[in-house]
Amino acid sequence: MKDSSTDAGLDRIDLKILRLLQADGRMGNAEIAKRVNTSAATCHRRTQRLFADGYVTSVRAEVAPSKVGLGALVIVGVVLDRSTPESFAAFEAAARAMPTVLDCHLVAGDFDYFLKIRVRDMADFNRLHSSTLIALPGVRQTRTFFVMKEVVDNAPLAL
Repeated sequence: MKDSSTDAGLDRIDLKILRLLQADGRMGNAEIAKRVNTSAATCHRRTQRLFADGYVTSVRAEVAPSKVGLGALVIVGVVLDRSTPESFAAFEAAARAMPTVLDCHLVAGDFDYFLKIRVRDMADFNRLHSSTLIALPGVRQTRTFFVMKEVVDNAPLAL
C-alpha cells in the first residue's frame, strides 16, 4: 500500500530513493535500503520499478568540463525561417547529431530554440558557429550568450 501518495504515484520511500540516487548515482542498494529504512530486497524491487517505469532515465558520471578542455559554456538562441513540423524536425535531428550540443529546447517567445553548448574557448565556438551552427537546417538567425559564471547547473529535481 502506498503511503503519502503523490500525483506521480510515488510514496515517500520512492521519493527518498529518487533523492538519494540524484545525490549519488553510485550509492549501493544496501546503503539506500539503510537510509530509507527498508530491507535490501524491498529497496532493490522499488529501485528496479523506478527504472522500469521511467522515473529514472539514466545514471551517469558528471565530468568536470574544464578538466577535459571544454571550459566555455555558450547558450545560443535560434530562430528558424519557418514554423512548420518539417522544419522543426529537420533542425532537431541536426542538433541531436552535434556532439557539442548538451541541451536543445524548443521554447516560446522570441526564439524557437535554445542550445546549450560546451566548447574549449571563444575561438573554438567561432569555428563551430561559422562552419556548423548557421548552416543547420532552417536557421534564419542566432544570438549567442557566453556564460560568465555557472551559478546553478543541472541541479537535482526538488522531490
